[in-house]
Amino acid sequence: MKSTPSTAPGLVTTSSTAFDAMRSVFLRDLRLAMRRRADTAAALFFFVIVASLFPLGVGPEPKLLRTMAPGVVWVAALLASMLSLGRLFADDHQDGTLEQLLLSVCPLPLLVLAKMAAHWLCSGLALTLVAPLLALQFDLPADAIGVLVLSLLLGTPLLSLIGGIGAALTVGVRGAGVLLSLLVLPLCVPVLIFGAGAVDAAMAGLTVGAHYSLLGAMLVLALFAAPIAAAAALRIALE
Repeated sequence: MKSTPSTAPGLVTTSSTAFDAMRSVFLRDLRLAMRRRADTAAALFFFVIVASLFPLGVGPEPKLLRTMAPGVVWVAALLASMLSLGRLFADDHQDGTLEQLLLSVCPLPLLVLAKMAAHWLCSGLALTLVAPLLALQFDLPADAIGVLVLSLLLGTPLLSLIGGIGAALTVGVRGAGVLLSLLVLPLCVPVLIFGAGAVDAAMAGLTVGAHYSLLGAMLVLALFAAPIAAAAALRIALE
């Protein structure tokens, strides 16, 4: 009877420990977000207000509204997601939790990824679910609304991942909110272009596969690189 390699139990234990640590951080951030429902509500309210002001400002011309709808909704979603990014690591830095995360046996990039996932679930996903209602204000057809929702599902995680890097770079810095916006907004321009471009292509009768592919490729790259970059920034900030 063959014996099991001696390294197998250690690998299983290490994997289980890392998964449990990520799950604990993820659930902790979700519980904190539930206690601060006002922050999530404020982001959603900001998203609705910004997107709703444009139809009131430019008038009820349907063709003009349909043309500007993808860019307006995407810009509003980008700005709304920025509202909660400043607290992604700031609260943990103030109460000492961030130091405990750095001392954890679980690799710091995995814990950072868990925090980014919790941020997207409380911010990006909520914005995506509200977007179809806002799209009706711009007289978007049903197929364009579907493309808009799918592009937001691919793009809003990118906003959380890229924003997480900016939040890590500005943790503990005075005036971090303004600096965070200056760092993150230029990096999110490609996401904005391809996300809104997918809806424009759908309304023009063109294929949207290329836009989805580019958003998906950027998402895969960010899933790998963003937690590593944010973890490195956190280590530098705490030195």
